[in-house]
Formats: sequence, structure tokens, C-alpha cells
Amino acid sequence: MIKVLEEAIEKVKKLPEDRQAYAAEVLEQIVADIQDGLFEIPKDHLPAVMEGLAQAKRGEFASDQEVDDILRKPWR
Repeated sequence: MIKVLEEAIEKVKKLPEDRQAYAAEVLEQIVADIQDGLFEIPKDHLPAVMEGLAQAKRGEFASDQEVDDILRKPWR
């Protein structure tokens, strides 16, 4: 295993259980993508993904400041 992945896994181990579950789901999706060439959006995420695509099509994007604000928020 490469060092950067080992470091990331150590960080994930310190997260709350719900965030660990999310990280595991993301990793499973990455592995599935490699195995069958398709990425399947989880059904409960599909409405948000479709809304995001519609917003992008309309040219509605977050400003740099909005993105920066979100990325600086602490995890709950």
C-alpha cells in the first residue's frame, strides 16, 4: 500500500463512525469502477446529483468564496 493511502486511512480511523462509513462507501465505489468500468451513483444521492447537473447546465456555480467557506467548515 502506498504511504499516502496509509496516511489517509489513519486519518479516516479517527473520524466519527458515520464519516468512516461514508469513506468506506466511496472506496467501494472506486473499486467497483475499476472492476466493471461503471460508477453507480447511490440511489439516495441521485436527486442531489441531478439537481447539481441542472444547476451546472443553467450556469449556476458557487463562487470561489462560497467554496472556500465550505471547505473551511469543521467536520461535524
